Amino acid sequence: MIDTSKSAVAKAAAHASGRAPALVLHRYRFLLLALLVVCILPLTLRSGSLATEVLVFALAALGCNLLLGHTGLLSFGQGIFFGLGSYSAGLVLTRAALPVPVALLAAIVVGAAAAALVGWFSIRQRGTYFVMLTLAFGQLFYFLAYTTPDLTGGDNGLLDIPRPALGLFGKDLVALASPWQYYGFVAVLFLVVFWLLMRVSHSVFGRTLLAIRDNEARAAAVGYDVKRFKLMAFVISGAVTGLAGALHALMTGIAPLSNIDYHTSEMILVITVIGGTGNLFASVLGAAFYVLFADWLSTLWPRWLLLLGIVLMAVSLYMQRGLWGLGERVWQALRRAPPDDARGAQATRAANAGDDTAKERA
Repeated sequence: MIDTSKSAVAKAAAHASGRAPALVLHRYRFLLLALLVVCILPLTLRSGSLATEVLVFALAALGCNLLLGHTGLLSFGQGIFFGLGSYSAGLVLTRAALPVPVALLAAIVVGAAAAALVGWFSIRQRGTYFVMLTLAFGQLFYFLAYTTPDLTGGDNGLLDIPRPALGLFGKDLVALASPWQYYGFVAVLFLVVFWLLMRVSHSVFGRTLLAIRDNEARAAAVGYDVKRFKLMAFVISGAVTGLAGALHALMTGIAPLSNIDYHTSEMILVITVIGGTGNLFASVLGAAFYVLFADWLSTLWPRWLLLLGIVLMAVSLYMQRGLWGLGERVWQALRRAPPDDARGAQATRAANAGDDTAKERA
């Protein structure tokens, strides 16, 4: 019989209340890890611009991971959205002299619109042809930016992009002049976007993207509109990457032509792969590793890209799940390995059991 007494109900309630903090920590563990990274960067880095660059490229990698890790789409068009976000924010701030939030909103809208255009054509193909289409669009937008110097600055890019303070009714509220002040602003935006993307990945929409990634034919047979889901993933990825491009332009004060080059797409993909696909926090690890490792190597050897290529080869051969997968394997090995005292006790018990068996046989 089921015990329905008050004491049993009280015990069940106490047990549930005791597990509640653990459940909350488990549910928000990746957000807490992202918050930990945001807090550690100012304590370990002297340069506020370098710390900001880590978060900016982490945002770009988050958008790429939603396509590659959750939808299975290898896109070489992420540089399009990154560069257009830079140009949009720069034009709003230099030509229209509007506030920073308006410039960031414009970058998000332009990035999403460009992603909708690129995605609408690209998702109609699969495999190599999909990759070639995104690469072709990347080249197309690059030459459009190069041949319109009146709008984009051409080879020189947009220069002297201001970084005004955040204000309300003409009164400055939050200053963004110093690198660390700007880092605090970017950190808040990064945590908000990370939380929103976590909600997206754990929603029905995110689970459907995983189903499309694992077996597109089966997802279509069940009744899902695969093209519509892919296009929505493209739009979200473009919006996030456009925001990252705008934040990068505000950080450096320029929107260079290299931001829309296909090399930027390659860099975002490399960051995503090094961190690990399929997990959003892995993108943060990949961005931190790439930016900090590249900064350190560039001070040691001018040809540091050669060493970075060797690291990428090692990841491709031995760490297919990136840094996050390596961390998971190490954690599982530590959990399985018993401590030294436990090993000694196990060995003693095994020896005693062997002695007892020998005596019984004798």
